[in-house]
Parts: sequence; structure tokens; C-alpha cells
Amino acid sequence: MALLDNKTQVSILVDGLDHPEGIAWGLDGYAYAGGEAGQVYRIDIENEEVVQFADTGGFVLGLAVDGKNNIYACDAGNKAVMKITQGGFVSTYSTGSEDEPFRVPNYPAFDASGNLYVCESGDWHEDNGMIYKIKPGGETEVWDRRAKEFPNGLSMGPNNSDLYVAMSVNPPRVDRIQINTDGTAGDLSTVQEFPKTVPDGVAFDIDGNLYVSMYRPDVIYRRTPNGQVDVLAEDFEGTLIACPTNIAFCGLDRDILLSTNLGRWHITRYQAGVAGAPLNYPEIPLEP
Repeated sequence: MALLDNKTQVSILVDGLDHPEGIAWGLDGYAYAGGEAGQVYRIDIENEEVVQFADTGGFVLGLAVDGKNNIYACDAGNKAVMKITQGGFVSTYSTGSEDEPFRVPNYPAFDASGNLYVCESGDWHEDNGMIYKIKPGGETEVWDRRAKEFPNGLSMGPNNSDLYVAMSVNPPRVDRIQINTDGTAGDLSTVQEFPKTVPDGVAFDIDGNLYVSMYRPDVIYRRTPNGQVDVLAEDFEGTLIACPTNIAFCGLDRDILLSTNLGRWHITRYQAGVAGAPLNYPEIPLEP
């Protein structure tokens, strides 16, 4: 285990993955990650072991897990959100709305009612991204068009009343979108700008601190509720932390922060010293 400049303990949890981007925690006590050739991995944190148990045939980006430990994977190769069961069965959950199919579905997050919000990143620097909402069962609609500057990772806010979105460009920042009581998108505001970076993943801890992983440079930031931004961990060599994309609090007590490293082949573990905020694990019906 290494101590980087800011004294955060950082180590490699497991190695041998294929340029993983997405990471998520399941209620079954395992973490899940994906690979650039469609691999879906199950990770035993306690024993530091990883196995591949499914293959989407595409390029797995962000992940979410439901209450029955099914994985919902944004897949850039298939241009869809894929559903993967524990037995490794892969099916298509959504290809976008009828009029506007997915192009680059990047990251999903559940609300308490089982709606799955999905960042559609669009084209780099073309400002044509958007956010979709997939209702339980698969019915899909465009939910917000204002978050268009390559929306990337996202997270429900601490009270499940807001959606926080990592906006990678123009300018790089994290935005917050209010979720109205009728489920529509409400006010949009910028929480924090991060000049000369590429924000990718976001997550909250139980104290309301916001963690932001940067695809460039190799940094994890932590923003307090009062707006103070600190470096949780950084690696100027880009080896232990290498293009960190998605982040998730994992472990039975949600006290282990993990990041994927799109630039390498391992999952990185951070001792953040706090538990992650609870996530939503809804039970999704089999039929629309």
C-alpha cells in the first residue's frame, strides 16, 4: 500500500482486467466492473480476487446494480444499456427512446423508484449530449437536454432529490439537476468547476462530501458541503492511479472507495476514512 503526496493510503485491489471503466457495488457483497471488449467482472474485495462471468460483446462503461443483483451496463459498443444476470445471461434493457436512440450511453444511476438515469455523452466537444430516464421495465425518454457538454458519470444526491452530473468539457465541472416532485427535470446549477481537467465519475459519502474522479489528470478530488475542494489522492506518474474513470464506495460497510483505471488493468483502492452514502437498489419487474 502506497502513501501518495496527500497521505491517503492507495493500493491496487485486483489486477488483470481489460481497461476497466465502470465500477459498482452489489448487495451480494461483491463489486462489479466491466472491460473494453465487453467483459463483466465480479470482484471479491475480501479475498482480492476477480473473475469474468459475462460478456456483452461491446464496450462496458458505467454500471448500476438492482435489488436482485442484476447489473445494468452502459455499453458503447452495443449503443444500449445491457442487463446482466448473476448467471451471466445478457439482454438489452434499453436502446434509448424511440425517436432518439443511444449513441454513447455512458453511466447509469437508479433513483428510489427504480428509474434509471443515463448520461448520453454525445460527441466530444460537440455539446450534443443529454440525459435519459429509463422507467422500470425499459420505457425510455429524454429527461434533460441542458446537460449537453459531454455528460459523463452521475450520482443521486444525498436526499435523492437531485442528480449530480460530471460534465467533462466546456467547461469541465459538476452540475446539479433538481428532480421535481412529478419526476421532471428541475433547476440546473453548477456545483463546482474544475479547470484544466476532465471530470468523469462522482460519488457521495455519508457526510455529504462529493468525490470527483478525473480522467485527466490522475486525481481524485473531494468537495465538502461548504465548497472546499481538496485532493484525496493524485499520481503524477499515472501508474497506481491511471485515467481514473468511475468511482464507488464498496465493502459491507461501504468504507472502501474503489476506482477503475481506463489507462491500465487494475482496480485502485483508497482509504477515504468514511463510509459512502447509501445507494438505491430497486427491484425491477421482468416485463415493461
